[in-house]
Amino acid sequence: MLLKPHLKLKRITDIELKHLKMLGVNTLFLDVDNTISTDHGTHLAEGLTEWMSKMQAGGVKLMILSNAKSERVKPFADKLGLDFIGLSLKPLPFGFFRGAKRAGVKRKNSAIVGDQIFTDTLGGRLSGVKVILLTPIELEKKLSFRIRRRLEKTVFRIHKIEDYKE
Repeated sequence: MLLKPHLKLKRITDIELKHLKMLGVNTLFLDVDNTISTDHGTHLAEGLTEWMSKMQAGGVKLMILSNAKSERVKPFADKLGLDFIGLSLKPLPFGFFRGAKRAGVKRKNSAIVGDQIFTDTLGGRLSGVKVILLTPIELEKKLSFRIRRRLEKTVFRIHKIEDYKE
């Protein structure tokens, strides 16, 4: 089940405190591209800052954990007032280990929030972090991404992965 997320939702703003309680999570590691912004975009996802305020008021720690270079991630981290780890090398577990250590939290009480099965989901599972998989904000145009997205559809079908319904 290395490719199956613990929870599947459409957008980051769909994550509610009750979902985190259900998963036993008090810390969220946030991906950048197609999670808090569009792929290579510069604007924050709609409603993100309000959602972050709700999460933080509920005692949830937030940190950015991205495979992107620090130069890409830092402007988002600065704008949101969050700590970050760039070049996290997902799906390898090292970035998750560093993130949990830096945040002073246990991995079993943390979740990665991202849009890709083969980086975010696999990396979270390999490192003992829960996984909240989101629908990409917009589909990427590069051929390598189109191939990965097609493979993800196969994984969704095999593992019967669907958006969470109350």
